[in-house]
Amino acid sequence: MTDTVNLGLPCIEGSQAQKHVTHNDALRLLDTLVQLAVTDRDLAAPPGAPVEGERFIVKAGATGAWSGHDDAIAAWQDGGWQFSAPRIGWLAYVADEGLLRVWNGSAWVDVFAALTALQNLTLLGLGTTADAGNPLSAKLNNALFAARTVAEGGDGHLRYKLSKENAAKTLSFLFQDNWSGRAEIGLTGDDDFHFKVSPDGGTWFDGIKIDRSSGRVSFPVSGGPREVLAGDRTYYVRMDGSDANNGLANTAGGAWASLQHAADVVFGTLDLGGHNVTVKIADGSYAAGVYALGEQVGAGRIIFAGNNAAPGNVVVNGAAGPYQTFRAEAGAFLTVRDMELRSATAGLLGASRGARVYFSNVRCGTSNYHQIRAEDGGVVFAEGDYAIVGNSGQTHWSAASAVIRVQARTITLLGTPNFASSFAAAAMGGALYVNGNTFVGSAVGVRYVIESNAAALTNAAGPSYLPGSAMGTTTTGGQYA
Repeated sequence: MTDTVNLGLPCIEGSQAQKHVTHNDALRLLDTLVQLAVTDRDLAAPPGAPVEGERFIVKAGATGAWSGHDDAIAAWQDGGWQFSAPRIGWLAYVADEGLLRVWNGSAWVDVFAALTALQNLTLLGLGTTADAGNPLSAKLNNALFAARTVAEGGDGHLRYKLSKENAAKTLSFLFQDNWSGRAEIGLTGDDDFHFKVSPDGGTWFDGIKIDRSSGRVSFPVSGGPREVLAGDRTYYVRMDGSDANNGLANTAGGAWASLQHAADVVFGTLDLGGHNVTVKIADGSYAAGVYALGEQVGAGRIIFAGNNAAPGNVVVNGAAGPYQTFRAEAGAFLTVRDMELRSATAGLLGASRGARVYFSNVRCGTSNYHQIRAEDGGVVFAEGDYAIVGNSGQTHWSAASAVIRVQARTITLLGTPNFASSFAAAAMGGALYVNGNTFVGSAVGVRYVIESNAAALTNAAGPSYLPGSAMGTTTTGGQYA
């Protein structure tokens, strides 16, 4: 009589007597092995009072009636023990432990330990129910991730790789209190690294940001440590740039678009540390200039430079508001070079309240206000030759309780510009140090108005020294010397 290959069930022979015995034995084996659930797997000796049909996995080192049947399935049937030797792939549920074990050919092991891959699962819940919104869900108190060591066939490293679709998407860790967001870290809407917090899950504050291009750390809400320069630096502004760039490359994808943004970054985030910062402006016509309010941090110069060979190719138009196209105030220092300045609503260069503006190779275009103005302790200083190419609604030079120094320079006047008030004006103790200059060209308007204990120092160059078509005046203690 032969047995079946997989379960070892006895087969009925063709002319066998008492076929029912063989048939019943096969049924008993099926009853034992199909839907296999064992009571225990930790007994090496039979229990004292087994229940009919009860099954066990015999522990190694078996004794008594189980002797010689290590790892077998022992079933109590009809008052005796029936043993079945396991075969590879047999599954058994261990009731007292709630475990599912599988025979791997040499031992009963945890069924999940025998699995090497689970692919393309759509939902996985650990201690909770996963759903479409959270297809991987876990409800637990601790989680452990450990690197696979070299001895185990790994490399000893552990890296988590997270990727989003594009820069505009979000890749983050969101920390919640009773399902309401309180903190978030990651790439939230761009490719910079953000640390955010929220009091209610709706309003968010960007506390720390690390720039992806430079590694610079900023504190958007509160300000914070500045970047200390280790050497001179050049930023770039172009008509096709973007203020979302880092400003460090002279390309459309690297340069900034606005001069004010450049000033905000330099004054607001840098410690010059004794080094110079140059903002290089590409050819084009820019709609607004710079308003610098407050002192820079660290010694060094902040220079806005256009086209040295052709300053007229870089045109900066002053917008209404800060009085001048380039204005420094409250201790700010600016250097302006190699460009043409214009403004239909304001002036061109201005310094106020202890600020200083240095300029050279500038073309002073049409303005509605004083082209060059110093007031309230400000200083404007010409470091090189320059040109006047447009009319002024007020004056070319104006000093009120402040100083303008233009000495030993060549000043070229193109197209006979007209100065509605005067070419030069000083009041309230202001001083114009304007000796030794060479003027090329002519102008229309009063040459000077010096009043209120102010002075214009020309080293006795004479009343016709300054450009204009009408003689100047001095009143109320004003001096022209």
